[in-house]
Amino acid sequence: MRIQWETAVVIETVGEPLSSHGLQEVRVQLANGETAAALHDLAVGTPLRPGDKVLLNTTAVRLGLGTGGVHFVHAKLGRLDESVDSPEVPVGTDPREPETQDRPRSSGPQEGHIMKLRYTSLQRAVLSVEEPSSPHHALFAESRTLNGMPVLIGELHSMLPAAVCWLRELAREAGAPVPRIAYVMTDGGALPLAVSGHVRRLRELGWLAGAVTYGHAYGGDIEAVNKFTALLAARHVLEADLAIVCMGPGITGTGTPYGFSGIEAGELVGAVHALGGVPVAMARISFADPRPQHRGLSRHTAVALGEAALAPACVPLPLLPAEADTALLREQVRQSGLARRHRLLWEAPPSLEDMAAALEAYGRPITSMGRAWQDDPAFFAAICTAAEAAYRLLRGGGQDKP
Repeated sequence: MRIQWETAVVIETVGEPLSSHGLQEVRVQLANGETAAALHDLAVGTPLRPGDKVLLNTTAVRLGLGTGGVHFVHAKLGRLDESVDSPEVPVGTDPREPETQDRPRSSGPQEGHIMKLRYTSLQRAVLSVEEPSSPHHALFAESRTLNGMPVLIGELHSMLPAAVCWLRELAREAGAPVPRIAYVMTDGGALPLAVSGHVRRLRELGWLAGAVTYGHAYGGDIEAVNKFTALLAARHVLEADLAIVCMGPGITGTGTPYGFSGIEAGELVGAVHALGGVPVAMARISFADPRPQHRGLSRHTAVALGEAALAPACVPLPLLPAEADTALLREQVRQSGLARRHRLLWEAPPSLEDMAAALEAYGRPITSMGRAWQDDPAFFAAICTAAEAAYRLLRGGGQDKP
């Protein structure tokens, strides 16, 4: 299917825009009378009002997809009360006065020259941390390392808030300062950071030192060209003690051995290792997922770490209360060959009571595939076990290094 375009009219705005460069949620009425939710990227357009006519990309909804399954506003076409429609002009430009080298630029944030979403109608320039006009360019002009920084690597976006919650709980229990945690968002899922409600909540709480978006993902506090410079930016620009790397909301799978976006977790292990950091993998484990390939140790984790990872990592695994569950995990790990490539740490996970208390401090539901910790405790136990191993590394527990 090609891109499916439809016109609609905004009938309602939902709440306040998430930020001046975030997303605005609106309700629209399509030509067939249907009403639906749509998202508008404020980084490329001004806020919408009821009565605005818009062009929507409705492809994902028409396909019935969960990932990206919402309408997106591509452009504002005009208003119902206007006699002549005219496409919205991007902020700060005037089609009657083309910009030239001699025309002075308006004052404001320094503009970058690195294009994201390149060669599409939505390509936009960002100030990438590495480029010559960046104040941090000199830092990247020299060879740098992560200086042994632990990096938690996950396959699913829902792992991010759960890991942050448990890291904070560990610091509280130790009576130690909470570590500076940076989030590095890959372009394996959603591309705009603003789509992430979890990042928005973590920022509200002040629990993140900052966010880095790389590749074609955009909207982070820092933009980077690739995973290597994104990791270095987390360490040297955001001055993080620990980084968590995973894609934004949404993951792609095809039911084939290598055709899933989470395979990037294996590639990230290599990048962290090459830069002198310590990769700590958050295994995807579930005994509530009805799909056979995700029961116990997910086949995605087995392939990403067992085949795609070309460097060793620390792979913490929970000793679950049910002996049969742990036995299945051990057999899956044996078949995947993870022990030949990585340092496995079989450890008792936190109690359900402690885990629940840590997650409750977040103040919002944390679910994965629609399941909370009560529905799928093994999934959250695996995340917390990995976070605890990373915290020990940060506190000087070098025995966990791969």
